[in-house]
Amino acid sequence: MSYQALYRVWRPQRFDEIVGQSIITRTLKNALITKQISHAYLFTGPRGTGKTSAAKIFAKAVNCHYLKDGEPCNQCETCKAINEGSLNDVIEIDAASNNGVEEIRDIRDKAKYAPTQADYKVYIIDEVHMLSTGAFNALLKTLEEPPTNVIFILATTEPHKIPATIISRTQKFDFKRIKPKDILERMAYILKQKDVSYDDRALKLIAKAAEGGMRDALSILDQAMSYGDNQITYENALLVTGSVTNELLTTYMEQVHQKDTKSALMTVQKILDGGKDASRFIEDLTSYCQDILLYQQDPQMVEQMELGIIDDQFKKLSGEISDQDIYQMINELNEISNSLRFTAHPDVYLEVLTVKITHLDENSSPKAVNSATAPQTNAKVADQITRLTDQVAQLQQEIDSLKQLPVTNSDEPGESVQSAPKSVAAKPVNEHVEIAKIYPILGSATRKQLNQFKEVWPDLMNTLTVTQRAVMHVSKPVAASANGVIVSFDYSFLYQKAQGDRELRDALENNLDRIVGKAPQIVFVPENQWPDIRRDYLASHKAKLATGKQEAADPDPKAEPSDDENEKPVVKKAEELFGKEILDIKND
Repeated sequence: MSYQALYRVWRPQRFDEIVGQSIITRTLKNALITKQISHAYLFTGPRGTGKTSAAKIFAKAVNCHYLKDGEPCNQCETCKAINEGSLNDVIEIDAASNNGVEEIRDIRDKAKYAPTQADYKVYIIDEVHMLSTGAFNALLKTLEEPPTNVIFILATTEPHKIPATIISRTQKFDFKRIKPKDILERMAYILKQKDVSYDDRALKLIAKAAEGGMRDALSILDQAMSYGDNQITYENALLVTGSVTNELLTTYMEQVHQKDTKSALMTVQKILDGGKDASRFIEDLTSYCQDILLYQQDPQMVEQMELGIIDDQFKKLSGEISDQDIYQMINELNEISNSLRFTAHPDVYLEVLTVKITHLDENSSPKAVNSATAPQTNAKVADQITRLTDQVAQLQQEIDSLKQLPVTNSDEPGESVQSAPKSVAAKPVNEHVEIAKIYPILGSATRKQLNQFKEVWPDLMNTLTVTQRAVMHVSKPVAASANGVIVSFDYSFLYQKAQGDRELRDALENNLDRIVGKAPQIVFVPENQWPDIRRDYLASHKAKLATGKQEAADPDPKAEPSDDENEKPVVKKAEELFGKEILDIKND
């Protein structure tokens, strides 16, 4: 037979051979040993993490008569037939090309028949999120009342697209990204079996470039082997992955930190002349900045993540550069990364980026606040005072603008005060911000609840992991009620990272439950959008409260509500949200 790719030849045939998913494989083996086999499973996770391989191994194990410690023997006729793909009772379906109602109805009808050779008929539906709504509905009844001796295994990379009614009828297993260390060990094992020489640095580079996918790692390894004539060298790995050397990244960062624009531009030109991909360079640079940020918090963790390739230059640089500079750099890198997708001239964007990050605003760094002789603690206090002063001034300005909103009283007793103009109606500032969750919290928010969460916030941060603390480092609660708390982020990229991190949100809610005895809903917002959200809410809330006050008043048509009665609900709500100490109430 012709040459087969590494990921096909070295595809796991036993649960023990699946890399980096020990919890899932242990659970599945125990289920097989104790005969506690479910009728439907859902395997979710990133590409190349072992979902389909685990499904095939489970199909073998459940039909193998010589099971040992939950592992298939791979020697009996049933196991061999499944490995060869010739057993009719194990049906693998690609939902991307078979996503219609008719295909699923055909599966449903055939599932009623007993297996012909094996003990169980197993349907493996890959990329199940591609099924249409009608197809999901056709599958639902079968999952709810499955035929005897039929098992469904659904696999997907996008579980959020699967209806909750389907998920609730399956046992769900979340496959995690594989650690670079585990990928490195597996690649080293394969190369030793093939008697191929390799450079340790090359394997570390490939393991990192794979981004948690074993299949991607083996595909890159295959390319490197072909390019290097069955030899894996560091230079070949750099060429195949398009990565930039760690030394060159360090040099570039040092030049940026020293504001040496000319040298940094020459380094960029050297990178481009070497044929490196601009997008890959931005990714490597972002990852490098992340490593510096985490190294300042926990050096040992970063050394494990980066597989021991942290050098003395990196350690020196991480001690010199401030976290505020890193935040600004990552913001600029994020903007350039989005722009590179739509340009045919990446060199222009990289040069502009270099000029911008070598001229970062020094006043935004804590070092600019601190003098050469002042203690570091005084610098932090001064920075906090400046930030709080700006916030108070901003809130005062918003309250003044609220009081200037027009309020028209009606002469008819059945009519209420007109609502605020449409131009100030509540609107979602950003489609990613969860306005529908924010407004209910603001509706019952109090200053007392906010103060409670502010008091326990440092204790809550101490319960998080180092990585989670790095994300939440620049966050703070800005409004709270008995059932929810709104948390703002100083930097948009950290807000986006937190917004997509379900584990972080669960950790916050669970640890809050331990600290304060309740688990309120936590909603994230970017700090630069929070004033607009708050202002729009108060504008719409003012009209609502004014209406409620007018209806509850004396129905005498000649009686006109006083200014104090119209303004009191809004003032009261503003006091609840922001406290009396920053309000300056003036009668129009």
